[in-house]
Amino acid sequence: MGIISRASYVVRSKINAVLNRAEDPSETLDYSYEQLRDQLQDVKQGIADLTTQKKRLEIQKRRLEENVEKHNEQAREAVQQDRDDLARKALEKKKQKMSQIEGLESQIAELQNQQDRLVEQKNTLQSRIEEFRTKKETMKARYEAAEASTKVSEAMTGAGDEFEDVGRAIERAEERTEDMEARSQAMDELQESGAFDDVLSDKDQIDRELEQLSTDSSVDAELDTLKGEMGKGTTETESESESASGSGSGSGSGSADTASEDAEVDMDVDTDVDTADVDANGDDALVDDSEVEAELEELKEDEK
Repeated sequence: MGIISRASYVVRSKINAVLNRAEDPSETLDYSYEQLRDQLQDVKQGIADLTTQKKRLEIQKRRLEENVEKHNEQAREAVQQDRDDLARKALEKKKQKMSQIEGLESQIAELQNQQDRLVEQKNTLQSRIEEFRTKKETMKARYEAAEASTKVSEAMTGAGDEFEDVGRAIERAEERTEDMEARSQAMDELQESGAFDDVLSDKDQIDRELEQLSTDSSVDAELDTLKGEMGKGTTETESESESASGSGSGSGSGSADTASEDAEVDMDVDTDVDTADVDANGDDALVDDSEVEAELEELKEDEK
């Protein structure tokens, strides 16, 4: 096979494949049915033309037959008038007309045979067209049912092209949603850890925690004051009963309470400073431990 032949074969194969994909069986069947009906119409038109030609020959035959009768009468009249020459001419014309009539009869018979065959073919073709129409409608119904069933199956399984695009769109939406959720959680985690400083404030994480501790202390003090005001009578009664039980132990208890309060203050300071140091791990790597200890001792002395 030469290059041109192979190229032609490949092109025809590609075109055939494209036509097969583009072909709609329903439209093809309807088109075939219309073609058959056109052929039937052509056959009917041929029968009509043939019959018309036959009728023309029959008319011509009748005219010749009339001429034969006329020439026969002319020959009789010439014989009666002793004109044999005219009678001979009339008979000769009569003979010619008879020959033409015989030729016309054979042509008419042949046309009649052709007409009978065409009528029979027309009837056969018409009956086949009716059978094809019934089969066409059946095939169209089967094809439409199969097509509908295929679409339903594709919709149920998601195997169709449109549903495949929808599935991909859903997957992309899920991926973007998961990315946004992960980014939101990451930003919240970094915000809580203090990795991002407030751009509107010049305070760092330690300053914010110290302010929070100071606020908590103020709130606790105000809460204690409020509780004392609400339970004032009960406190006075308890104080009187304690003073009645023994006045000597009162002075010792007072000094012990004072020492206990100083120890609690020292422990609170130590706890606050340690908490601030632990939360600022990134800054501890840049500060000398001895300097931190010295500053911590100074804070303790100031608190005392």
